Amino acid sequence: MLIETPTIRPGTTESTNAPATTATTARRRHDDAPDTMALFGRLAGLTDGPERDAVRDELVTAWLPMAHRIAGRFRDRGESIEDLRQVAALGLVKAIDRFDPERGAFESYAVPTITGEVKRHFRDRMWALRVPRRVQELRNKVRVARRELTQSPGSPEPSVAAVAAHTGLTEDEVSAGMEALESFSTLSLDAELSAGDDGYSLADTLGAADASYDTVIDRESAKEGLRRLPERERAILYMRFFEDMTQSRIADHLGISQMHVSRLISRSCARVRDEAMGQRTVRRGSGRPVRT
Repeated sequence: MLIETPTIRPGTTESTNAPATTATTARRRHDDAPDTMALFGRLAGLTDGPERDAVRDELVTAWLPMAHRIAGRFRDRGESIEDLRQVAALGLVKAIDRFDPERGAFESYAVPTITGEVKRHFRDRMWALRVPRRVQELRNKVRVARRELTQSPGSPEPSVAAVAAHTGLTEDEVSAGMEALESFSTLSLDAELSAGDDGYSLADTLGAADASYDTVIDRESAKEGLRRLPERERAILYMRFFEDMTQSRIADHLGISQMHVSRLISRSCARVRDEAMGQRTVRRGSGRPVRT
């Protein structure tokens, strides 16, 4: 059953003559705020189906100019007006679906709903890099605090400590928020940083991983294990890996077989490796290796 509700806007008295209607129109804040209470009353009494969809579409069409006006407030912020209107229209649809006609005028509910949808679009979609929600909130708090602290003409730029005292945040949190204020967009690594003939890009200023650091770490890790080796085994490793002698030459130099040299090199390297990895091998009475 359809529910008919009076088409009287809040704050007006019921009347059927033309002068009252004209006065009501004159008191509206915007021309894009149509009187659709009757349609909302019908919508509330309908179940899902073609008729409800038709009434809903009629409401969307009637209030779409208001959604476009709200989207226009956010122009020139790096997003096209067409995309902003799409986001505002989505907020309008959500407002229509959630609105309860018994709780007042639709405009007072729809405006914050649509505005919030557009702001969420900027918050969640307009960052070139994904920024954690907590950092975004810090950014907003810092931005509001800086605006409040510089309201008086001639006020200096507030310091980190002043913003922290005003917001109750720590100075580290304020610094993170201030960095986020300057990080809404990104700069390409190929961007030229110098206009001269010897111009260089941002990527040219970035450091690269130095493989030598791994070598230093490996040498420092192996030092203790090498000191623990018997003197003859240390001498064999030195001749093999530092003097680049073959196993045959080492065997001739020490008067032992090449096979013996090979076994000593393998055993010494394994022992040093185990100690470097924190897995020293301790032999007990049974002769079986136990890792500790």
